[in-house]
Amino acid sequence: MITSRIPAEECWTLLCRLSKREILPFEATLTHELSMSVTQTGSAVMLRKCAEKLCCLMKPTFPALVRHSICFLFSIGSFLEVAAEDPFQVYAPSRSTNQVWVIEAKPTADGTLTLAVKEKIGLDFSPATITSHPEKPIVYVTTNRGKEGSAPGAAISLKSDGTKENVIPFEGAHGYSYLSLDRRSRFLLGCNYGDGFVDIYSLDENGRVGDLISTLNEGRKNAHCVLPSPDNRSIYIPYVKDTNALYQYHFDPETGALSPMETLNAEPPEGTGPRHLAYHPTLPVLYFSNEQHLGVSVYDRAESGLLTIRQVCDLTGPKAPEEGVSSSDILITPDGRFLFAGIRGHKHEFDFISRYEVLENGEVKHLGLTPADKIPWGLALSPGGNYLLATGFQNGSLMAYRISEEGDLKRVATLKWDNQISDLVTR
Repeated sequence: MITSRIPAEECWTLLCRLSKREILPFEATLTHELSMSVTQTGSAVMLRKCAEKLCCLMKPTFPALVRHSICFLFSIGSFLEVAAEDPFQVYAPSRSTNQVWVIEAKPTADGTLTLAVKEKIGLDFSPATITSHPEKPIVYVTTNRGKEGSAPGAAISLKSDGTKENVIPFEGAHGYSYLSLDRRSRFLLGCNYGDGFVDIYSLDENGRVGDLISTLNEGRKNAHCVLPSPDNRSIYIPYVKDTNALYQYHFDPETGALSPMETLNAEPPEGTGPRHLAYHPTLPVLYFSNEQHLGVSVYDRAESGLLTIRQVCDLTGPKAPEEGVSSSDILITPDGRFLFAGIRGHKHEFDFISRYEVLENGEVKHLGLTPADKIPWGLALSPGGNYLLATGFQNGSLMAYRISEEGDLKRVATLKWDNQISDLVTR
């Protein structure tokens, strides 16, 4: 078995020394986990997860040797996982059948993937949106519609094999187009598309949804995403279509409160329609899928949290229709090398996964378009970062792609399921 013991220990020694000198703010639990991961074989998953936590703590002001050591630990963990990524589950809510599909995905030795239905979890409402607890075996689902003050949702606790243990219903203030947890898993955040509300709920120590503790509405419809920054200090709300805007807030990780930044609107270029976002794992850079413009917008994030537009990267290759197409989800690989975004051909045969290379300075270069089933909507990476999963909203399919070292996508599996499944998570 490949092991990263020697080079990882060298990196860890440096980081540990800096920690003792209080240059790096490591927590005791993180120190223990990372120490274990570099002194035991077969611990690639733990190593990569610890490196992810370090990436969230890392700042551009850290010495270059420190930043390179953290990235090296991350790449070692990711490299080891390529050789032996464990089976994982895919969870996807179906609004047409009131179920959450549970799919077991098994990577094979030749780099392909097998997909099989493991369970269908029945619910008494129409679920559309989903997110996953990063540490506890829980997924959260909500409707994307519902009456104000009585929009149904549920926290689904999972057994060790990934199947349902229990369904704990909760009532939301609104239906949500996007769900996320803050970086300390103390709050559940929801973004409402129809009326533009952003709601924040408390989570107890067991991950159960509590009271609505914060809500805001700027009088704009079409709010599409709410995802806290890696340092848990900022939140950005993108608005698509005619309400084209990008609002910026300070987030209080102790209380869950939001407060506007000095400049509320980052003023995205006209006609871009920022939709979903992804954070670079080590640089203070954000990427937005442009729902109307189809490409990707790149923003620099200052220490204050304020965003500044740096680049709008257009598509290359076949000319896109001027209307009847839109971008969907976006994600970045854990090592920060590649970016992927969905393109939906609502009125045309123009359905693709758009591929980008992330350059050293954080800007992106368009690599090309990979064909997808009709209306690729939601995207997710496998836990090891080797596979891209996508939903075919109109086609009723789950697509799986293998990510190459060059950022290409190779279709390796397809599973038929309900139509109108948009969102998915893996764990």
